[in-house]
Amino acid sequence: MNTEPVAVSLLGVSKTYRSGGAEQVVLSDVDLTIGRGQFVVILGRSGSGKSTLLNLLGAMDRPTAGRISVNGTDIGALRERERTKFRRVSLGFIFQAYNLVPTLSVLENVQLPLALNRIDDDASALRLLEELALGDKAEAWPEDLSGGEQQRAAIARALVHRPELILADEPTGNLDVDTGRGIIRLLDDLVRRNGQTLIMVTHSQEVIGYADRVLTISDRKLFDV
Repeated sequence: MNTEPVAVSLLGVSKTYRSGGAEQVVLSDVDLTIGRGQFVVILGRSGSGKSTLLNLLGAMDRPTAGRISVNGTDIGALRERERTKFRRVSLGFIFQAYNLVPTLSVLENVQLPLALNRIDDDASALRLLEELALGDKAEAWPEDLSGGEQQRAAIARALVHRPELILADEPTGNLDVDTGRGIIRLLDDLVRRNGQTLIMVTHSQEVIGYADRVLTISDRKLFDV
């Protein structure tokens, strides 16, 4: 019997978009269980539903049918204000485009989740920047960083409040191969040390070797590779 704690559970999840009377089924009756602390990679061609799945897991969209639980919370049953708090407290997001706030310093960007959660812990933000070799860039502006440095800053921002689940959407898509490989090594090391669950959508074959589990989306379903 599998007694591994469950981080993510999808039961009969479907997502359909409607536009102008037409329907597009993106996900259909998907069942999925992901153990806590796992690094899971999701593959699939463009338009297969990878980003839709991340939006559902990140409580940014609701399924048309089915139930999604993250660390025991039925996120589909949350009211909008509760969903906002859930995202702020329990999730960390890493994007391909970094999404750093250009008018804030690197340190201020990393401190954002702490400020939103009313946590006064500048030491954690600075310590994380040091771990990611950005200690000397704390007062720099995002525009003064390289692509790899911006992504490391974005990772620090996603991890600083120690979320239970981290969702990454093509985090190395704008980076060269060597820089991307370094980013994945750093991210893998940090989340495993903290026992966090990481779900990553990617086209990069480099990432597969780090994953505990690889899934692919095909014909609106999820399959283990």
